Amino acid sequence: MEIYILGGLTVVAVTMIVYSLMPNKQEESEVVRRRTAGLSKEDDVKTLQAKARDRAKQNMFEKAAPLLSRTVMPMKAEEQTHLRAKLAQAGFRRDTAANLFLASKTMSFIACGVVGLVMGLEGDKDMLGIVGQTIFGAGLGFMLPNLWLNITIGKRAEAIRNGLPDALDLMVVGVEAGLGLDAALLRVSDEMRNVYVALAEEFQISCIETQMGVPRAESLAKMAERSAVLEMKALTATISQAEKLGTSIAKALRTQAESLRTKRRQRAEERAQKTAVKLLLPLILFIFPTIFIVLAGPAAVQLMDTFKSGGALSK
Repeated sequence: MEIYILGGLTVVAVTMIVYSLMPNKQEESEVVRRRTAGLSKEDDVKTLQAKARDRAKQNMFEKAAPLLSRTVMPMKAEEQTHLRAKLAQAGFRRDTAANLFLASKTMSFIACGVVGLVMGLEGDKDMLGIVGQTIFGAGLGFMLPNLWLNITIGKRAEAIRNGLPDALDLMVVGVEAGLGLDAALLRVSDEMRNVYVALAEEFQISCIETQMGVPRAESLAKMAERSAVLEMKALTATISQAEKLGTSIAKALRTQAESLRTKRRQRAEERAQKTAVKLLLPLILFIFPTIFIVLAGPAAVQLMDTFKSGGALSK
């Protein structure tokens, strides 16, 4: 009996091993489907579903953006141009960027207004207080996207400003090695796209515009406007002046790189000097009271006990 059981288990084990080694047609079809869709093996089903949901939400928002942005769309062409310029400075260069931004302002306006209304109703306020809180919430929601846009522009400009000295050093090496200015810009953008993404994108866009027939001075000026960095404007002016006068571009770039590196070091020293001033408020509000309690607390307790014992003896 035991021999039959052992033989049966052996047959089952061998069958399972052979079945596991057989090719699965479903897996082969899944591999073919992934390759045709441009997916890798690491992209599991949950990741694909999450990407599909995000893409569907984005498409739905893009479809609703023109309707939502219609109420807050600037009427003048100058205001629309200014809005597109600010979005470009933040790194949003798509044609639908303005509509999406204005649609987000409308949605934020409505959402914050509703939140203000609900808070006013739950606070048992009078009608004037409810209306005022609703208006305040709606106005705050309308201004939040502008605040976010300004913060994004500042962060991107700071990243470009910090990467300029290193980029200029690489440009000097490329120009001195025999590369042209456009080729040096492309080389620098390829080398720095993983470190300074925004700066590499601006260099690539400038080179593409030059290849499409835009004059180099104009493409550099547009790059300076998109970056919103004063040092970039000075760099473009230096390059344009060197080309007009026929002077060495490598020397001009080296001088500009040294100047930018000095400014970066001075900004770091300035921030270091501001640290002591910024630490005063936390020290006064949080650190000093704690130290006072730790040091003077036991003495205060002993004094209280002494006064109590002295009062008892006097009685």
